[in-house]
Amino acid sequence: MKKSIVLVLLFILGITKVNGQIVGSWKGALDVQGNKLEIIFHINEINNQFTSTMDIPVQGAIGLEIDNTVFKNNELELNFLKAGISYKGSLKNQIISGIFYQAGMEFPLVLEKFDAKKNEAKELESSQEQLQKIASYDGGVAHKYSVEDFMETSKVSAFQYAPNGKYLSYREKDASGKNHVYVKNTATNEIIKALEETDRIIKGYGWINDNRLLYVMDKDGDEKTHIYAVNIDGTNNVDLTPFEGVTAGLLNGLEEQEDYIIVLMNKDNLQVFEPYKININTGVLEKLYSNTDIAKPISLYLFDKEGVLRGYVKYINQGLSYEYYYKASDSDEYTLLVEAESNNTFGVLTFNYASSNPDEAYVITNLDSDKTRIVLYDLKKKEIIKEIFSHDKYDVSSIVLDELRNYEIGLLGYNGEKYEAKPVSKYYQKLYKKWNKEFKGSKFSIVGRTKDNSKYLLLVASDKNPAKYYEYQAKTQKTKLLYDLKPKLIQSDMAEQRPITFTSRDGLTIHGYITLPKATLSGKKVPLIVNPHGGPQGVRDSWGFNPEAQLFATRGYATLQVNFRISGGYGKAFFEAGFKQCGRKIMDDIEDGVKYAIEQGWVDKENIAIYGASHGGYATLMGLVKTPELYKCGVDYVGISNIETFFKSFPPHWNEQKKLVYKYWYNLEDEEELAIAKQVSPINNVDKITKPLFVIQGANDPRVNINESNQIVKALRAKGFEVPYMVKYNEGHGFVREENNIELYKVMLGFFAQNLKQ
Repeated sequence: MKKSIVLVLLFILGITKVNGQIVGSWKGALDVQGNKLEIIFHINEINNQFTSTMDIPVQGAIGLEIDNTVFKNNELELNFLKAGISYKGSLKNQIISGIFYQAGMEFPLVLEKFDAKKNEAKELESSQEQLQKIASYDGGVAHKYSVEDFMETSKVSAFQYAPNGKYLSYREKDASGKNHVYVKNTATNEIIKALEETDRIIKGYGWINDNRLLYVMDKDGDEKTHIYAVNIDGTNNVDLTPFEGVTAGLLNGLEEQEDYIIVLMNKDNLQVFEPYKININTGVLEKLYSNTDIAKPISLYLFDKEGVLRGYVKYINQGLSYEYYYKASDSDEYTLLVEAESNNTFGVLTFNYASSNPDEAYVITNLDSDKTRIVLYDLKKKEIIKEIFSHDKYDVSSIVLDELRNYEIGLLGYNGEKYEAKPVSKYYQKLYKKWNKEFKGSKFSIVGRTKDNSKYLLLVASDKNPAKYYEYQAKTQKTKLLYDLKPKLIQSDMAEQRPITFTSRDGLTIHGYITLPKATLSGKKVPLIVNPHGGPQGVRDSWGFNPEAQLFATRGYATLQVNFRISGGYGKAFFEAGFKQCGRKIMDDIEDGVKYAIEQGWVDKENIAIYGASHGGYATLMGLVKTPELYKCGVDYVGISNIETFFKSFPPHWNEQKKLVYKYWYNLEDEEELAIAKQVSPINNVDKITKPLFVIQGANDPRVNINESNQIVKALRAKGFEVPYMVKYNEGHGFVREENNIELYKVMLGFFAQNLKQ
């Protein structure tokens, strides 16, 4: 009887493939007379209807159409009528356990999810020998600085004080490149290794009380972050969010409840996030609010310092607008506070704890202005009390309250040509007067302080200074150097990052930066690397030390960064001017920036490259499509090649903002906008790409799926166009591992050296 299933499966070989878009691939093995027969199902969802195909790789049967696909209440049923095959299984923790039925027989079949596109990438990626050959083109001339000088992780970094100041923690890199967390007793100088980094990267850490640290990890860049806690001696190391497939993020520490935190997590439904109060010692958790309205999910929760939920924001119509609900101090009900379109800002920065009015808060808003401003607001009365801070050219962004001095305003800030911090209180005015004098020409920021304000950690940097940690003792009013993050880099050797302003072809004022090698100071025109930023919405480039641009400058290249329309920080009108302009007017702004740089006499117009990541990778591809005569080559790093497949690959918890993304990009449900999206998708314009291209991708990228890079590489190679392709299978949306970054930039510099003449 068992032999008959083999005969039926052999018959399947003659059935032709029916195309379907892959949204999930599952594989398992049947045990047929002691032989393992691999079965793969690709399950798709189109217009809320499930379809699927089946593969039997050993027999070469690929893409066999399943007649009926039903998925409900985590139960899956597949029916392949032509072969008399069906499968019924239950989904739990990313595994489907069930029975494969065929010709009256039953076979257990457990399916595990895998990424078929990673397998495709392994067939497409360039060999190490090919990449090393490209890297060798940067080795023809002796350079004062190596890639490692810029891209190696600092030997010691991430200094932080325990709240009581008794301990100073930091990360230190060992010989294998692992960055462990150490804790130093500031009185005895005793040092303990609190946390050992393994193959999983510690993406961040911090103190939650005087004896316990929190840290965050995901799995090879998949951004499904978990939050962990550990004692300073390395004991009681606990995953506080140990749930399969979830993404967790820290929302609030609780000042008066030092053993608890509030975490956001999509534990009960991957599409929505809910707040949990977690004991950092035991991991015991309590859900604080249920986010049950999937059509209008809560996207933001407002807790006060006591851990009381005071308000929340709901996305309406998949992010096109929002509703802000607030519970007044004398009420038990949440009532509508603000209803607005998503491009209008209204957000509570912090409550005004200095006031006797518990409904008073500092709010950032542009509901009645073009630029965001900070106002003092009565949330119960729904009215502005007074304006606190605004700027005529830039959005303001930050406020710091001084807890030790009755929560008075200490600092206000905005990001203009450079980040500007404005001291408000007498205490901060005194501190900043001293520090401005001491660190003249650099920018400093407070990155840590003890609870009693007796000690401060300052990070001091500039466009030429990569960053140094300083410690300030309030009692002695003395500042001392704690650590130089990049001691090999001599500040006088570094290039200037110059703020620039120009007018776009349609009259908009555009800001940006150009990093100029020293050769330009003597009048030499140098090659240019155009570096459009990611996002694109709400993101911007800023002034400061940029290791990429400085590395490029050591090879004689200038770097141009344009804050094109839709970039953040320049007001609502500028932001909205970029809606539905990806691949169009945004590219015009970038091109106008190149024109401006050429007109200043800085740039050799015959030697220009374009390189970017994420949206910047998309802009790279579109630059090679739209203005191939402008660029000699391009580097696409985790970039979008096909707007349609990009949207369809979003993780479940992005669904609540689907139409908001349509608003920024293009509405694929509108016939006219879908046509535009097709026109400005690089995958549909591969015949226009004639200049050399290098593609880079992290295999676990949840934002820009690896399929985006696979597609463009396959399409270009199909027309006989060779494309070097670097894939790292332990990375996500941008590389974080030191060894991968060093290799990436060595190959990139070789690629530029190969294609840009000096």
